[in-house]
Amino acid sequence: MGLFNYYPSNPRKLDPELEKKIFYHSLILPAAFVAVLWIVEIVEQVGGYNFVWLGVYPHHLKGLPGILFSPFIHSDFGHLISNSLPIFILSAMLVYFYRQISYRIFIQLYLLAGICVWLAGREAWHIGASGVVYALATFHFVSGIIRNDVRLLTLSVIVVFLYGGLVWGMLPIRPEILWEGHLWGAISGVVLAFYYRKCGIRRHKFDWEEEEEEDEEVVSDQSQLADEEKSKQSQSQSQEEEENSYKHKKPGNVSHTGEF
Repeated sequence: MGLFNYYPSNPRKLDPELEKKIFYHSLILPAAFVAVLWIVEIVEQVGGYNFVWLGVYPHHLKGLPGILFSPFIHSDFGHLISNSLPIFILSAMLVYFYRQISYRIFIQLYLLAGICVWLAGREAWHIGASGVVYALATFHFVSGIIRNDVRLLTLSVIVVFLYGGLVWGMLPIRPEILWEGHLWGAISGVVLAFYYRKCGIRRHKFDWEEEEEEDEEVVSDQSQLADEEKSKQSQSQSQEEEENSYKHKKPGNVSHTGEF
């Protein structure tokens, strides 16, 4: 049985060793993806190449390959550094929480963000993994709201602070920033969050949640015992009333005069 096919019936009793394996497994895809980003940028800078032509150029056939390649192209190391940490954390979250459907979600977010930019972006070269970052961030955040999952919400907010200016990046405030990629990436994340809202994710409960459940169980047991005690008392009282009623009841063959 593969790691991505394991769904424990009781997550609180998950084997710690298996938990570690799942965690480490969830780091493989993000680490590999970020490593490729760095390799491409190093080759471009050291070799003196310019891979901008592999970006997305909206409304033109020459820009179609960018749907696949643009996230791997960055303007400089500063641009790459700003994308590396968020995409690593958010991708790891995706693989860890969504397991067997995580790759499908990642590919769909990746492609949908690029397609939307090609269809609705301004005519300029769009490069960088920012669109994928926005797609992942909004996917986790909206999923956390829909599922009322504090983990997804908390981690997404942390990434927003680490990334900086996530909301402002979707607005046309700075003309030199191609904000359309950010906006359509975010929209893609929202759309897929609703699409996958009914798909189960691994639910690991925190200690304080377990304590609350135990308290609720104790209260429930006490309430049940109290109801049973009341029921017994009610039955006993009912039996006594029946017995008393039977003792004082006149025989059916006796008239009001006491004669047979």
